[in-house]
Amino acid sequence: MNDSDPRGMVHDDQDIPRQLTLRAAATGAVLGALLVPCNVYSGLKIGWSFNMSIAAALLSCGFWGIARRGLGQERIPTWGLLENNVNQTCASSAASIISAGLVAPIPALAILTGKTMTWPVLSVWLFTVSCIGVLVGLALRRQMLVIQNLPFPSGVATAETVREIYAQGREATLRVRYLLAGGLLSAAIKLFTEFAYKIPQVGPAIGLGFWRLPTLTTRNLGFVFDPSLLMIGFGAIVGLRVGLSLLLGAVVAWGILAPWLLSTGRVLMPVGDQTVFTNTVEFLLWPGVAMMVTAALVSFGFSLPGTIRGLLNRKAGPEDEDSDQPGEDEHPGVPWKLLLIGLLLATVATTVAQVFIFGIEPHMGLLAVLLTFVLAVVAARVSGETGIPPIGALGKVTQLTFGFINPNNVTENLMTANVTGGAAGQCSDLLHDLKAGLLLGASVRAQAAAQFLGVLVGSLAGSAAYLVLVPDPANMLLTKEWPAPAVATWKAVAELFRDGIDAAPSGALTASLVGAIVGATLAVVNAQLPEKRSHWCPSAVSLGLAFVIPAFYSISLFIGAAAAAIASRLAPEWSRRFILPISAGLVAGESLAGVASALATLLVGK
Repeated sequence: MNDSDPRGMVHDDQDIPRQLTLRAAATGAVLGALLVPCNVYSGLKIGWSFNMSIAAALLSCGFWGIARRGLGQERIPTWGLLENNVNQTCASSAASIISAGLVAPIPALAILTGKTMTWPVLSVWLFTVSCIGVLVGLALRRQMLVIQNLPFPSGVATAETVREIYAQGREATLRVRYLLAGGLLSAAIKLFTEFAYKIPQVGPAIGLGFWRLPTLTTRNLGFVFDPSLLMIGFGAIVGLRVGLSLLLGAVVAWGILAPWLLSTGRVLMPVGDQTVFTNTVEFLLWPGVAMMVTAALVSFGFSLPGTIRGLLNRKAGPEDEDSDQPGEDEHPGVPWKLLLIGLLLATVATTVAQVFIFGIEPHMGLLAVLLTFVLAVVAARVSGETGIPPIGALGKVTQLTFGFINPNNVTENLMTANVTGGAAGQCSDLLHDLKAGLLLGASVRAQAAAQFLGVLVGSLAGSAAYLVLVPDPANMLLTKEWPAPAVATWKAVAELFRDGIDAAPSGALTASLVGAIVGATLAVVNAQLPEKRSHWCPSAVSLGLAFVIPAFYSISLFIGAAAAAIASRLAPEWSRRFILPISAGLVAGESLAGVASALATLLVGK
């Protein structure tokens, strides 16, 4: 009779690890298909996505635990730690497919040119772009994880969480309950609002007569509490520094600049009780985008010297000679011959896709792929040190490069940058997963297979979710309902090269210069401050984001961040264990309910 331990090892004549099993792959694929719409939804709302590794690990534990109790332990083997690692790798890969352009360059292209893609074509594009990132990540694994031993914080957090829930079985059950409770609550509120009774936004309508605008109130400006638990969940995840920065940005943008723009006639006053968002954001996105882009590029510049030194220094340090990382000798990486063949095929496929789908000239498409190889390496290094892949910054590098080469071609500007950003996102996601696998003693080849499966599932499910949520990007996006700040950023850069600064609203150039100076200054100050004090410096990216999303989103994000900070101070141990599951549930629940609502509306309309 065989017995099994939580690591998924079957004890018989020898230990046989269960990793890339059919149920592990199927669980990861199903969870990935369910979770990727959450990132599409939140990405189009506020431009952010959520790492789904820990959520997938917890949900799989809950599902297979219930299955064992219901069907019997003899029929259902233990859901092993290494099986769970394959599951989270696949689900995380699927959920991160939005970095391949779904919430930025693809809708920006639709708005500027009217170019849309069918579900099969969009799925092929996402898959092709993402495969480059996966292959580059596999090629960098040994250099980044073993020789340089970069931290990759998300991978470490995933590994620690998985170890903890397997060391304490009850812990996983508790976390899953909190995650599901948060998800059910936010989903119920969203569905109730959509189909039963629209819960109103709450807040006083304070007049702003001193601006000589008698009909303007704080409610018009968006200073209300919105009943969206998704934003509160995200606020708890991103932390107090980002929350405070968003609140400060909302006050400056919508409490000071918006009334001034309306009072001076630079922006037309809306009629009746409408909000000022739609009219005013056309101006405010210029300083906001300038602030975000400049801060991202300056921060990226500060990281380059260390990145270059790290890439050039291939000599293992003293800690590498006697590495105690599990699984390094047991589980070799993917053979170099296969990687080189894969990279060659991916290069050809992505170049051909650019030519046939978007009409990009072959030599420009090939140049985009070659530039992508370099920038994906940089993204991996930066993400390995900070945990944040600089997808936006790298996309802007490509946009600027091709903007100077061929400034009038909007399609080329956006979609070559799409290749860079998508590859960088998947490369970083895989390396975080491989870091978790290294710490847990997982098979590299099993994780590689899971990552490719996740990319396939994510491409199919993510493109479907996008097409359901925004069937008409030109009319639906950059509105109060769908602010899509990442779309606004990519669109603004492409327009700047195509039309020149003369196409901007009056005064937008000056506002952009001010925003750029603020963004660069804050990025420099943040880079120079000691780590213990850097959290006191406002986040320039968050400040800029507040300029292009409604004020009530920033308020909700701040409330979530403040609530998490207070909970961490009053109950640190409870907060460490449960804030993330609760927050993930709030994000996932409302996102899935939003997708379901959009699908129901689509079906009823037909």
